[in-house]
Amino acid sequence: MAGEGRSVRANAFAKINLTLRVIPAGPGRPTRADGYHELRTVFQSIRLHDVLTVTAVPGPLRIECDDPACPIDRSNLVWRAAEELWALDRRRGAPRDARVVIRKRIPVQAGLGGGSSDAAAALRAFRAFWSLRLSDDRLRDLAVRLGADVPYFLLGGTALGVGRGDVLFPLPDAPLEWIVIALPDFGVSTREAFAWFDSAARQATRARRRLGTSKKGAARISWLPASEQLNDLEEPVSRHKPDIARIVKRLRRAGAIHAAMSGAGSAVFGLFQTRVDAQSACRRLSQPGWSALATRTIGGTAYRSHSCPVPGRASCRIAFEHV
Repeated sequence: MAGEGRSVRANAFAKINLTLRVIPAGPGRPTRADGYHELRTVFQSIRLHDVLTVTAVPGPLRIECDDPACPIDRSNLVWRAAEELWALDRRRGAPRDARVVIRKRIPVQAGLGGGSSDAAAALRAFRAFWSLRLSDDRLRDLAVRLGADVPYFLLGGTALGVGRGDVLFPLPDAPLEWIVIALPDFGVSTREAFAWFDSAARQATRARRRLGTSKKGAARISWLPASEQLNDLEEPVSRHKPDIARIVKRLRRAGAIHAAMSGAGSAVFGLFQTRVDAQSACRRLSQPGWSALATRTIGGTAYRSHSCPVPGRASCRIAFEHV
């Protein structure tokens, strides 16, 4: 085939949710008409990332990944991203003559957006790989169809997400922080997390506990209102997965400026002012059943620069950052 061996590479960065509020859709209506929960969240990009490489190889589309927990069939959003662009380009049949290799560093089912970020990276990579004349606005329309978080990963940086989290308002970049990501040895599916939230809401007169403001001496993110500094999914998920609450407490004791579960879990993050503090916290968190890594936040401009696809042999221009 023409161009066999040609390849394109793209970074797919993780995110944390600095805040995640679940908003009732209306009196007696916990969800929207489409079945999704109404959210208000502040996304923040971090340097931890996967790398996707698309290479011209004869035959049907295939996905390879170095993490056995990552699906490599059509259930992977990367596959669906390829299908969307293939169909948009009016090509016949199923996508073909391409192999996607995912170097996976964002854990699966961790609340760090790995699958959605890979999908956004795939949209960018396949647009370049197939030389499609497709605007960023059109790419965003496709991202919305793939998943609620996917549009954010075309933007990056610090952003407010409302609706399903897919209506985005870019915010001034938050101050760069060191981040410790603590990972228990289990995942949490988004569906499970919201089911537990709904169950707690039905059983309690007050479904949400203001974790950030109810604890004496709890730290603050200076630029966020105190009432927003919580994740409404954290308490119901912690009831089923107590290690999450334990990790949050350990991060606070280790000196985190702020600590919370990210997204639907299971990852927990802590913000630290210096690399030394973050590395120290990683060592203190190391124990059987938990792992920890240190990374940094990344601003919007740098995010978009380092997310741009490059020829496969070119440098990805940003190193994996971890302890």
